[in-house]
Amino acid sequence: MTSAPGRAARPGWLSTLLASASFARAYTIAVLGAVFSSYAIERVAGHVTYVTIIVSLCLIGAAVLVARRREVVLVRLVPSTLLVFLGWALAAVFWSYDTTESFWSWVATAALAFLAVVIGHVRDTLQTARALGDVLRVLLAISLAVEVLSGVLLDMPFQFLGVQGDIAEFGPIQGIFGTRNLLGLVAILALITFLIEYRTQSVRPGVSFASVVLAGTLATLSDSPTVLVLAVGVGAAVGALALVRHTRAEQRALLQWALGGLVVIAGVVGYAARHQIIAWLGAGTDFSMRVSLWNKIAEFLRVRPVQGWGWFGPWNPSEVPFNLINFQLRANHATGLNAYFDVLLQLGWLGLILFLAFAGVALVRSWLDASERRSVIYAWTPLMLIALLIDSMFESFTLAGLGWLMLVLLAVRAGKSRSWRERMGGDSDGSSGLPNAGDPG
Repeated sequence: MTSAPGRAARPGWLSTLLASASFARAYTIAVLGAVFSSYAIERVAGHVTYVTIIVSLCLIGAAVLVARRREVVLVRLVPSTLLVFLGWALAAVFWSYDTTESFWSWVATAALAFLAVVIGHVRDTLQTARALGDVLRVLLAISLAVEVLSGVLLDMPFQFLGVQGDIAEFGPIQGIFGTRNLLGLVAILALITFLIEYRTQSVRPGVSFASVVLAGTLATLSDSPTVLVLAVGVGAAVGALALVRHTRAEQRALLQWALGGLVVIAGVVGYAARHQIIAWLGAGTDFSMRVSLWNKIAEFLRVRPVQGWGWFGPWNPSEVPFNLINFQLRANHATGLNAYFDVLLQLGWLGLILFLAFAGVALVRSWLDASERRSVIYAWTPLMLIALLIDSMFESFTLAGLGWLMLVLLAVRAGKSRSWRERMGGDSDGSSGLPNAGDPG
């Protein structure tokens, strides 16, 4: 019996749709929009709604990879350092005090990593930056609108979003991101993305200018003490990268080593002058609280120095050791307020080494790539990574949610253009600084 023509054509039509560039762009925007809006989605519609969205996006992402299976090279799909880190985090589930809770926390971490891997496969660097720019323009505009509505037009806080309505007093504000520090990080990531868009001429100059003003305004109004540190760190990285890119190839290696030495020296000087820097930033009380928390984490680490206490990502206040730490500090911390200390506590020294290897390899690969390639789009990946890794010294955003999604996505992008993966053939980045012909961007 022969099937009807309509039925025979349907599988081909669906496969073509899933493998199309337009669907890839729509999928990328949907993932970035959902994860960056996670706090607002959970406060408005509930945690189950957000989980349902993420699960649905994972299923669609798996279907996209199946539809593009001829393009998939397994050894190039996922960075090996990411697999090792996630493998150790999964192993840590078995010695946590609550294996069920720890396992589902690991599943949440792996799900966001999977979404990042799918985006990294279906979009090149320019297309990814453009999609993120479009998403952040909308979310930052919504954040500003919500703050104006709360603090100026209605003059009342929006408790369900955690918005206090302090914009009339010039902050601090948090928009739809829950905390001023997360808004500050998102605004810095947006500034990097908007400036790269301007340099690549991938959006109109007027849109670029308005976007930069919007992100800069929200970064300032967030009144986050980490924003200034991020701005200085990223600004120094921009200057160093520009210097390297304009240096002759035969002198570039020596300059890279010199810059690495300067970073080490700057780190030592910064640590030695940390109290003066903290006083200048006006964050003495906040930093004192963080130091107390980190000292307490170090005490608990001595009990399980190698393997840690089990992977949870964001803290569950009812789980060991987080409940014990909060009880002894008489506080209610939801994270370790430092991604590196958080990894130490949950995965031990071995976990921290794996995490540093994962992030460090991605940073080195992307930095070398940006140093050697002509298009300015390649600067987007290392600059975004530097912002995330600097912020990780003050917050744990890179271990969950939008921070983790971006960290994995940037590592995937870096892993596709350096080292042995590049020699496997096939997928060069394809970013020329201009949108691909026939691709919606």
